[in-house]
Amino acid sequence: MPETYRLGVIGFAHMHVNELMRRFAELPNVEWVACADTVPSRPELVEMPSTRAYNLRQARERIGIPKVYDDYRDMLSEESFDLVIFCPENARHGEVAEAIAASGAHMLTEKPMAASLPEALRMVRAAEAHGVELFVNWPTTWSPAVRKAKELLDSGAIGRPWQLKWRGGSMGPLSHGSRHPGTDETAHEITGAEKGATWWYREEDGGGALLDYCCYGACLSRWYVGEPAQAAFGMRANLASHYGDADDNAVIAVRFRDAMAILEATWSCVDHGVPTGPIIYGESGTMVVERRGDEQVVKLVQGKGAEPRYVKGDPLPDGRATLAQEIVHHLETGEPIHETMDARFNLDAQAILDAGIRSAESGRLEVVSNSSWAIGA
Repeated sequence: MPETYRLGVIGFAHMHVNELMRRFAELPNVEWVACADTVPSRPELVEMPSTRAYNLRQARERIGIPKVYDDYRDMLSEESFDLVIFCPENARHGEVAEAIAASGAHMLTEKPMAASLPEALRMVRAAEAHGVELFVNWPTTWSPAVRKAKELLDSGAIGRPWQLKWRGGSMGPLSHGSRHPGTDETAHEITGAEKGATWWYREEDGGGALLDYCCYGACLSRWYVGEPAQAAFGMRANLASHYGDADDNAVIAVRFRDAMAILEATWSCVDHGVPTGPIIYGESGTMVVERRGDEQVVKLVQGKGAEPRYVKGDPLPDGRATLAQEIVHHLETGEPIHETMDARFNLDAQAILDAGIRSAESGRLEVVSNSSWAIGA
């Protein structure tokens, strides 16, 4: 592998691109080459923290990416890259991934993998056809408590898991408004019209709370249960965000062979009132990932009437403690990438979301597609 990795970025729609860039910028052997945004289907009306114009400015001014292209296709044809980060609208992941793969670069995107299972399959097929790697980042992967819960579960701490619950939510993307630097004073309170002009609130662009938050539960339930899901029933609605047509509340009930999962998502939640989880119920106990003070811990109850224990997560491995370190470690050593970042693992998580979306449209229980069969074992 090269001593220095040449990096590029495509798409600034998803604000998590800032964290991906920041983590790679921490490495000493990275050379930033160029970046380009995708062209939005509708121009955004405001620039404030987390909007695409703001995110692009961060790439130029804070990360120091020297070149900005108007068209990412031109960028890929004129520059060479070892890895390209891409965070466009969810509905454009397939299109962009195909172009990156054809250029010969490895690629990294942020959750969710795509807006649909067919798009996710399109991404994996492109990567495998061109002999490059596709990684999907999950913020939960870097939580020591989330990893500790998996370790405890695999050790039999609560017996066989039979149910998992996950609740993710906020008041929705951009709901915080912008602040004057160094203060809590609001500089701009974003309006409904301004929110509605962003891709987040448009279904055609892959917006909506289901994809934004149920995706975490799809990933964690697949990881913790340890097998693909079989069926899902979904509901979604736009209850409080009528300036857009995407859902702002959603629930997916998932059936595994010997377990179930309940995945909740909301963009209209002032306070959850309960731990967001994951909460895992097993044959002989219960685990809850929750926040105590400044850190997440695992609340562990083993046996009926037992007093809870609070277990801290272990420090993440040296040299593999961030998404950037993990990817470089994998590329340089050939050791497996963390399971939740693996492209084929993420097909199973996407299949859960896809079945939930189809169920919400049909009103029926829907089969979770066997993604391994669809892509080839």
